[in-house]
Amino acid sequence: MNFIILGCIMLKRKAVTSIKNWINTKNKKCLVVQGARQTGKTYIIERFAEDNYEELLEINFKQMASAADIFSGDLTVDNMVMAMRFRFPEKKILPGKTLIFLDEIQECQEAITSLKFWAIDNRYDVIVSGSLLGIDYKRASSYPVGYVDYLRMYGIDFEEFLWGMGISEDMIVNLCGYLESKTVIPEAIHSQMMNYYRQYIAIGGMPEAVQKYVDTKDFREIDKIQRSLLLGYQYDIAHYATAEEKVKAEKCYLSLAKQLLDKENHKFQYKEVEHGGRAQKYFSSIEWLLRADMVHLSKLVTDVRFDLDDYARDDFFRAYTTDLSLLMAMKDFSLKQHIVENTLEGNSKGGIYEYAITDALYKKGYQLYFYKNETTKREIDVVIQKDGMVVPIEVKGGNTRANSLKSLMKNHKDISYGYKFADGNIGVGEDGIITLPLYMIAFI
Repeated sequence: MNFIILGCIMLKRKAVTSIKNWINTKNKKCLVVQGARQTGKTYIIERFAEDNYEELLEINFKQMASAADIFSGDLTVDNMVMAMRFRFPEKKILPGKTLIFLDEIQECQEAITSLKFWAIDNRYDVIVSGSLLGIDYKRASSYPVGYVDYLRMYGIDFEEFLWGMGISEDMIVNLCGYLESKTVIPEAIHSQMMNYYRQYIAIGGMPEAVQKYVDTKDFREIDKIQRSLLLGYQYDIAHYATAEEKVKAEKCYLSLAKQLLDKENHKFQYKEVEHGGRAQKYFSSIEWLLRADMVHLSKLVTDVRFDLDDYARDDFFRAYTTDLSLLMAMKDFSLKQHIVENTLEGNSKGGIYEYAITDALYKKGYQLYFYKNETTKREIDVVIQKDGMVVPIEVKGGNTRANSLKSLMKNHKDISYGYKFADGNIGVGEDGIITLPLYMIAFI
């Protein structure tokens, strides 16, 4: 089953299918589940073990620091298994029937080293996870290259949210039929989908927040959860960042709401972190947040030809929180009200929809870019590469003309199509611009 029980509902997560595929891989390696904190990594692995194994041996190195002794001696698999049996005599540790789950593995360097030997031995299924795995360069590079597979987990995306709201697979297939045929979606369906999408934006994709909404529909309670999650991220900065970076990294992180919602230009500006702020002082803090899975970036490209990374600039970027929930927590409760009631105006409306689109693409695993023509000063909100082609994307809070996208398509005949995501229905222009409702980003 792909279903994860949360409270009185079952939330279906795509990551479960990925873990199943890993199990069925011949000569599989150890699986490292990466991702931001509170995205459901531990919970999913535990429930997956319940459904697919006779026994789960779970070691959380934060909760059980003394368990590091298991990995302190000879790292042969037989020695480690024997040490586990003495430590956990109630557990049956059998090849193929026991899942060994090493959680918060960043706290035990020797356990990281052991992954090579588990993989070579290949008798036992081993999954590892942890928060902030990338903040220490030495630890990040110590994962035995060639002996581990990686799975990146994100917060709940819009399709998963729909599943939680009771929208069945056949209904989604029906919806995607309109996308494939590029035909107008019936208003009854379209308006309800926009309602769902606005709810999702206000809630975000953190499993705890989504569960609370499904259980209570109480946005005040969701607000409390979002703020608690944000405090957890701030704690991680205070706890794990170097003394030099603690204050700077937190300032950069808490400036993201202003960077994305309170001004027309969404490029990250150090002056918004503090008056007179400069890259020289704060760029290392952005790097730390990136390694800690607390932000993701969209880089400016100077050209829109394949391969976009060849034209990307490291010094001009937009920075986003790794989930909508965290951005919501940085703003007043009234923002959620305005989103759900569709009364947003000005920079906030454009900013929140642009962010929702980038959030969806990030959760799909796309590398994100944006483009600015230095001659015309026209900007393209998002540029991605899909199936080896460059795809420009413009995001509209209403259903206004995509003039920047139209100009780009006219001057770059090698780009066959582009998307305009808008608060409107499906439409196709002669200029190669495909207009889609905002929520359709989940299905492209």
